[in-house]
Amino acid sequence: MNSQAKITSPDGNQLSERFHEGLKTRREVLGEAYVDSSIAKATDFNWPVQELVTEYCWDAIWNRPGLDRRTRSFLNLGMISALNRPHELKLHVRGAINNGLSKEEIREVLLQVAIYCGVPASIDGFRLAQEVFDDMGV
Repeated sequence: MNSQAKITSPDGNQLSERFHEGLKTRREVLGEAYVDSSIAKATDFNWPVQELVTEYCWDAIWNRPGLDRRTRSFLNLGMISALNRPHELKLHVRGAINNGLSKEEIREVLLQVAIYCGVPASIDGFRLAQEVFDDMGV
């Protein structure tokens, strides 16, 4: 999908400016291919969560002043590790790289996860991060 293409909801309704701003941020952090695939696969059933996440997570929060994207990526890696959400952790490791975090910085986050969230969470995080690094060639 072309990142400039106008997206409409499954019911054909126009989407808010907040959605379009969030979509831009979401693509920049997670990558166009992943985001466009998620949008393309959306159904009438799950479209509302796509809209919610895009408007509020990716615009209302990620585009707020006060924290830059690198800092938000640091926070997300720790929180998502603590919540044991492997799919989301892989996405956000990719996003962290896209936001300028180094492998060494990601390693330090995952070491801290071992102390505050448990060794199993850290080991899973290291394994998943390595998969992303291998996939991205970093």
